[in-house]
Amino acid sequence: MADETITTTGIAAHGASRLPWVEIDCFNLELKDEEGFLGDRASKGAFRETLEEWRKPLRKSGDDPFGRELSENITKKELDAILVGDDTEASAVVHSAVEDFAQELAHVTRRFLKTKAWDKTERIVVGGGFRESRLGELAIARAEIILKAENFKVEMLPIRRPPDDAGLIGALHLAPSWIFEAHDSILAVDIGGTNIRCGVVETRRKKAPDLSKACVWKFELWRHADDEPTRENAVKRLVKMLQDLIAKAEDEGFKLAPFIGVACPGVIESDGSIKKGAQNLPGNWESSKFNLPASLVGAIPRIGEHDTAVVMHNDGVVQGLSEVPFMRDVKRWGVLTIGTGLGNARFTNRNGKDEC
Repeated sequence: MADETITTTGIAAHGASRLPWVEIDCFNLELKDEEGFLGDRASKGAFRETLEEWRKPLRKSGDDPFGRELSENITKKELDAILVGDDTEASAVVHSAVEDFAQELAHVTRRFLKTKAWDKTERIVVGGGFRESRLGELAIARAEIILKAENFKVEMLPIRRPPDDAGLIGALHLAPSWIFEAHDSILAVDIGGTNIRCGVVETRRKKAPDLSKACVWKFELWRHADDEPTRENAVKRLVKMLQDLIAKAEDEGFKLAPFIGVACPGVIESDGSIKKGAQNLPGNWESSKFNLPASLVGAIPRIGEHDTAVVMHNDGVVQGLSEVPFMRDVKRWGVLTIGTGLGNARFTNRNGKDEC
């Protein structure tokens, strides 16, 4: 399949910098300092390391309020409860970790804002799994205050939708608007280092032509990290998930567009190959002999009565695209996704679909 020339889309390039509503000024920007990649300092793992550092002095005196539980195993829900709980010492530990993490997030954001690509950024939305917690929201708000105290004129806000939904809904903005004229939904895929999520996304254009009311109707989730599949088996499982969703959407009476939007880690080339950044995926996804969009078109050549088109982009970009309808009041904005690493993208709004 990968050795053949296969047309996966005739409507947009994979990893495109120009989309119907925005220009993508940059994505997956890798900044370094003497300690390594800056993004590693504002990842979910970095927060756990910070929490561990604050527990160490208490552990030495036998007063660690978390006992012997590993910092990496304490859930976000548990940490959120501790923030507002009656155990003041435990709450103080979590608050201290949040403050340190916010300082790191502000430091990393500051470095992004000083690059040419991120110059004049007016608003940054923060997504990723860490955002789905009270401690994440506090860290984001605190980072904004730190930056404003340094006279950076930028807003920092938690991404509007749950990050898992955002990673699917954003795929709507990879497609040209005309594709929705006769259809009310699309298939979307969000591939991560731990999970693969597929969903049917309703456009709800009758309620909001700008897609601000779009929602995930149904999704399937596979935690592939538990199964450690080969790349080939991962693709087969993905195809099966999509086929199941197609059948369910048809049974429900949806007018599914012949389009699959795919969010994937890494630098996505225009032919659908992955240049770098896919090291956490099962198998070698950066091989010149592997092309995921081509594999999907080969397995699902038609949706309804039309040939299937697949468009793939970076997962941080796609999560950010879910915010497009809510960013019309600014010109330049960005997204940071706090997860295993720090995904990032910067956008400049265009006048809209009439330009396409």
